[in-house]
Amino acid sequence: QVQLVESGGGLVQPGGSLRLSCAASRSIFSIYQMGWYRQAPGKQRELVAVMSSGSITNYAVSVKSRFTISSDNAKNTVYLQMNSLKPEDTAVYYCNARVVDVYEHDYWGQGTQVTVSS
Repeated sequence: QVQLVESGGGLVQPGGSLRLSCAASRSIFSIYQMGWYRQAPGKQRELVAVMSSGSITNYAVSVKSRFTISSDNAKNTVYLQMNSLKPEDTAVYYCNARVVDVYEHDYWGQGTQVTVSS
């Protein structure tokens, strides 16, 4: 089991920045993959950025070069630095942890709203 608590969402103007945080209830060394997904109204949840095995990262094309995923292992926390935000980045952002043993288990945070608007 992994509990995830997100923070850092809010309202920002286009071109602005936000940093999201996701605190895990156990060591992220024990978690195969952690990342961020988002869901805009009327759309499916989509991958934003994920980090596997501590250092391998993957980004959605739409956020590459603007968003950066990172981790602080001592704090069991994953971050998403979002720069040059656009109105189309508006969504609820969810932290995800994927644990792999015999099966894959996905755990989700409660979500944090990011609104990009002038």
